[in-house]
Amino acid sequence: MTTIPVIDITPLRSGTEAERATTAQALGQACRETGFFYMQGHGVASDTMEKMFAASRHFFSQSPEAKDALAMRHLGKNRGYVGLGVERLDTSSLPDRKEAFNLNRDEEGTLSACPDLPGWRALMEEYFKTCLDLGAILHRGFARDLGVAEDFFVDKFQNPLATLRLLHYPAPESSQEATGPGAGAHTDYGNVTILAVDGVSGLQVRPRGQEWIDAPLIPGTFICNIGDCLMRWSNDVYTSTPHRVLRPAAERYSIAFFLDPDADALVEPIVTQADDKPHYPPITGHDYLQERLNATYGHAKS
Repeated sequence: MTTIPVIDITPLRSGTEAERATTAQALGQACRETGFFYMQGHGVASDTMEKMFAASRHFFSQSPEAKDALAMRHLGKNRGYVGLGVERLDTSSLPDRKEAFNLNRDEEGTLSACPDLPGWRALMEEYFKTCLDLGAILHRGFARDLGVAEDFFVDKFQNPLATLRLLHYPAPESSQEATGPGAGAHTDYGNVTILAVDGVSGLQVRPRGQEWIDAPLIPGTFICNIGDCLMRWSNDVYTSTPHRVLRPAAERYSIAFFLDPDADALVEPIVTQADDKPHYPPITGHDYLQERLNATYGHAKS
C-alpha cells in the first residue's frame, strides 16, 4: 500500500475534454499534496525497459579506466560519468554511494559522449525521445490544472535542458561502507522527473510535514515527481518533495529522466489569483539549473 497516487495519463493523449480535465485535476492534486505519483498508461513496452537496464549494466560493468575516459570532469556540461562518492545531494551528509552516467543533447540535437558499445546510442536516443514526449503530455496536464492554456509550456520546451541519467547503486561490501546514503535527501532541480527502477526498492519520500515513507515498486509504472523549477513556476502551488535512496542490500539500478525547460525559457511564476503576487523573480532555465548544479558539485571542486 502507498499514499502516492497512481495516475493513468492515457486521457491526456486521447481522451475527451472531460477526461483530460479529470486527469489534469488528479495530477494537480498529486503535485499539491505529495509531489509524487506513479504514471500508468505511458505506452513504454516492458521489453524496452529490459533493454535499457541491460545497456546500463553493460556500461557500469566496464573497467574504471573505460568509464573514467567519459568522466563529467573531462566533458563538462552535466554529461558523462560520475564516480562513487563524487556527488553529494544532501550537503549535510556523506557523499552518495552511487555511480551515474548522464546523457543530454548537444547543439546538433544528438546525444553526446555516448560510449562505443554496440547499439547503445540508438537505444538511448529512442528512449530519450520517448521521455520527452511523456514530459510534454504531463505538462499539458499541469498547465490545465494551473489555470493556463493547455499549450502554455510548449514553446518553453523546444530544446529543453533534459538529462537522461543511468544510476548504479552497488551493494555494500562491508557494514562500514553501508553507513553512507545511496542518494542523500534532496529535491530535484527541474520540472518533472520520470524514474524507472530495476526491481530493487530503496526510494523513500517525505511529503512536507510528514515522516519518511517508502515508495514501493508498482510493476508497469514509472515513478514521477515534480522538481523545484516547477514549484517555482507554479508560484508554490505545487510542492517539490524531499526524497532519498537508502543503501540497498542488493545491487540496484535505476534510470531517471530529468526534464528542465529551454535554456532561454523565462521561468516566471504563474499567478492566476487576483489577490496573489509572484513569490520569485523571473529567471532563465539555464541560470536556474546552473545554480543547482554548482551547489551539488561544489564540494568535489574544493
